[in-house]
Amino acid sequence: MCIDLHCHSTASDGALSPGELVARAGERGVSHLALTDHDTVGGLEEARAAAAERSVVLINGIELSCLWKGRTIHIVGLDFDADERAFQSCVHQQTENRWARAAMIEERLSRLRVSGLLDRATAKAGGEVPGRPHFAEVLVEAGVVRNPAQAFKRYLGAGKPGDVRSYWPDLEEVVEWIVAAGGIAVLAHPRKYKLTATKLRDLTRDFMEAGGRGIEVVTSGQSSGDLGFLADLCFQKGLWASQGSDFHFPGAPWCELGHIMKMPDRLEPVWHHFRTPVSVEPELDQSGA
Repeated sequence: MCIDLHCHSTASDGALSPGELVARAGERGVSHLALTDHDTVGGLEEARAAAAERSVVLINGIELSCLWKGRTIHIVGLDFDADERAFQSCVHQQTENRWARAAMIEERLSRLRVSGLLDRATAKAGGEVPGRPHFAEVLVEAGVVRNPAQAFKRYLGAGKPGDVRSYWPDLEEVVEWIVAAGGIAVLAHPRKYKLTATKLRDLTRDFMEAGGRGIEVVTSGQSSGDLGFLADLCFQKGLWASQGSDFHFPGAPWCELGHIMKMPDRLEPVWHHFRTPVSVEPELDQSGA
């Protein structure tokens, strides 16, 4: 088996439709997949239909944005009831938050004088709420920057004008949404926040006190040192270990579907605690690591 519990489709900021994403996952040998689009479950229905035509087990997923001590943190929700009304209401509010954030990004970048920035970014997102990658595409298209990396470095990355955080709910609230819907809250890609070890332990403590149960130990773009640190943290805190490629688009081999390093044996996998537990261990990673 190959288990990938973090990826994105065109329902948020991914390049492939939910159906195309599931098809690619199946081609790459992924047996269990969680579609975790940013702040939406809009792609789950299409993904579920595509998974039914292939030998892929689809796990309900979402990646929710929140604030912790003024920082934007992402929480992955897994195996929740997507039809639970209160959860749907919360996700709808999060979508409204994202639209307000997108409008603020346009306002903050107005000095660049890119006409119709929000409309063009929305078109890049297929009519859905645009994220920063979509704004980056428009800035490249408009000749403001050479490539998306430069767009983030100058205008959209952490601490830059387009890094809008004020619309997100607190971490405790987001974790509560997931738990109330019968799901498992997982702290996503912990090393990407560039926190010191002490601050990351503080974040983990607050996350657990809010009801969080899992931590993403294995994800794309991390070193063996990151993996070791997160494995130790997971084991010491008694958390369940999760893994995922964080796939967004083809052509980036370091974050390809199913391209996942081996989970350390001593850890308790989060998939053992799904409502329908996945009890057989996944194969070794397909990355060759």
